Amino acid sequence: MASLKDISKACGVSVATVSKALNNHTDIGEETKAHIKKVAKEMGYSPNLSARALKTSKTYGIGVLFADDSRSGLTHDYFSGVLDSFKRTAEESGYDITFINSCKNRPDRMSYLEHSRYRGFDGVVLACIDFDNPEVAELVQSNIPVVTIDYVFNNRIAVMSDNVTGMRTLLEYVYSMGHRRIAYIHGAPSAVTTSRVSSFYRTAETLGIMTPDEYIKETAYRDANGAYRMTNELLDLPIPPTCIFYPDDFAAFGGINAIRERKLRIPEDISVAGYDGIRAARNLEPQLTTVQQDTEQIGCKAAKALIDLIERPRTTIIEQIVVPGNLIKGKSVADIS
Repeated sequence: MASLKDISKACGVSVATVSKALNNHTDIGEETKAHIKKVAKEMGYSPNLSARALKTSKTYGIGVLFADDSRSGLTHDYFSGVLDSFKRTAEESGYDITFINSCKNRPDRMSYLEHSRYRGFDGVVLACIDFDNPEVAELVQSNIPVVTIDYVFNNRIAVMSDNVTGMRTLLEYVYSMGHRRIAYIHGAPSAVTTSRVSSFYRTAETLGIMTPDEYIKETAYRDANGAYRMTNELLDLPIPPTCIFYPDDFAAFGGINAIRERKLRIPEDISVAGYDGIRAARNLEPQLTTVQQDTEQIGCKAAKALIDLIERPRTTIIEQIVVPGNLIKGKSVADIS
């Protein structure tokens, strides 16, 4: 395998210049940098990661702690988009990402912190995990740089979708379409659920909407079967709602099935709205009214914040980064005004 010295001879420059070019230093001209990288690639040069780690005290590795209770894994529409954006942004900055082992049945399993230290991660991102797990708390309280997605810890950077504004915008739109009997099947307790439910009640109060207790139901996120059951309970009420909100677009599919089994039409007989803006919802007929979360920006900002924390810990501000979503009006909410 070619060495830096071999490349320097081939290019007619010093070893220091080759090293700077391969590490994208700004004091090397772009033309020279491109030429050196081209020659290095042609000669089959590959950096020695162990030597690089010793020299820089960094492994250029980032851990991803992701454990989805619904076991949808990377088919999870929302988090797959977030993590794809996170991965691309991290790789553009020279970092590799590795998933932290979350399988509880392995006899040789290490804790999240042990695994992170064993791998030598420079930092860790936490997404869709049981944040009440003592192992998570142990990792967050360690000296490893950590960024969380959709959850807030004290003294840790968090990247959040703007659930408060998203829910307010959705409810205001449905209200503008003439609806006053609006039910909400929300997700299981979490920071996200708390923000959305509080925003729902606050906006309803501002608009003068009375929301009876029987109009508020709970099911797990991405639980189409649970949404199916809750929808049937709402439709069996003496005075059923004219519009039903669901915790997410995937769960809304279960509610839509319950409605259609009763030979009811959407939106002529009853209106529905989801949350997330997943691709499948855009292809639904009628197109689902929903709030599209900006997974591209959430993942990108989380990666940049974590890399800043790794590379510039003294100047990186510990803050909550809120990313706005976008209302997709769709065609599943009827104008009954």
